[in-house]
Amino acid sequence: MAFIVNDNERQQAVVSEFAWEPSVTAAHVGVTAASIVTLTGHVASFAEKHSSEAAALRVKGVEAVADNIEVHLAFDAQCNDDNIAAAIINRLAWDVSVPPDAVGVYVENGWITLSGSVNRYFQREAAVRTFGGL
Repeated sequence: MAFIVNDNERQQAVVSEFAWEPSVTAAHVGVTAASIVTLTGHVASFAEKHSSEAAALRVKGVEAVADNIEVHLAFDAQCNDDNIAAAIINRLAWDVSVPPDAVGVYVENGWITLSGSVNRYFQREAAVRTFGGL
């Protein structure tokens, strides 16, 4: 890969990276590049928002990403805080990487906060990954 020397090349490289990322609908994400890459637009899930940021950070020469992408959930995918908390607790219970009762779940206005402690880093990552698709 050639070294990226200007903002236009950096922008085009990020757009090209989206073409190779199946979890991102590139038509919904705008990219501008100056000293940092700014992502705008809307996507259908938080997982797609995260994938967009990760794809942009994979591009050589991108040092920082400002993620201004909005998540527009489908009407039938919207849940109240009780349903979100119950889904996370259920997923944590099924994940053998996360010790039982090690992670607490707090949900307010759709924002999820996990608390507690685990013995290993992979357990922490498994707990965070548990709610990535909600």
